[in-house]
Amino acid sequence: MSPNAFSSPEIEGVYRAIFERRDMRHFLATPVDAEQLERFIRAAHHAPSVGLMQPWRFIRIVNRELRRDIHAHVDDERVQTAHALGQRAQDFMRLKVEGILECAELFVVALMDKREPYVFGRRTMPQMDLASASCAIQNFWLAARAEGIGVGWVSLFDPQRVRALCNMPDDTMPIAVLCVGHVAQFYPAPMLEAEGWDKRRAVDDMLYEDTWGQPGSLFGQTPV
Repeated sequence: MSPNAFSSPEIEGVYRAIFERRDMRHFLATPVDAEQLERFIRAAHHAPSVGLMQPWRFIRIVNRELRRDIHAHVDDERVQTAHALGQRAQDFMRLKVEGILECAELFVVALMDKREPYVFGRRTMPQMDLASASCAIQNFWLAARAEGIGVGWVSLFDPQRVRALCNMPDDTMPIAVLCVGHVAQFYPAPMLEAEGWDKRRAVDDMLYEDTWGQPGSLFGQTPV
């Protein structure tokens, strides 16, 4: 084992948080401690970011009317998404896709304004700001799971509408509505998998070697 490795219990805790993280939709009304929220935000702020640009911005939604407005917009987008799904519309409408009104805390996560001057690592891939902010959300999510707090990432919204609701600058980009709160229990498996919407692919189907589609050798395949 590497001399830089964590202790065995610490390693197990990291992997447990990863494997037992769930996209939660069912929440209790129990308040979340402010100290916990601060820890989650600090965890998010220690995410890797291209060029150290730190493009993430978290907006805590405390106004109940604003929360209801965000929920109403997401619910409308839920219906529009169902229409776009065609034959799977009814299956989709049976799913619970958010817990905006039930969760104890609500955050809008967005990309910062005035991002254009940041070209370190983004000259050919400007979308790396989104990748960096996604890492911040994942850090928040894993920290919350480790402390027994549920998080649900809602993406059913029009960024322009959420930007207007939160009075954000024109060049910002909302990327997530995060429902955060205590839960009765964590789903034993991803909800969409449990509901039969889809299932997780085999990990060896996701690993190629050298060329696209060439099976990898890490999981028992023989290299060519």
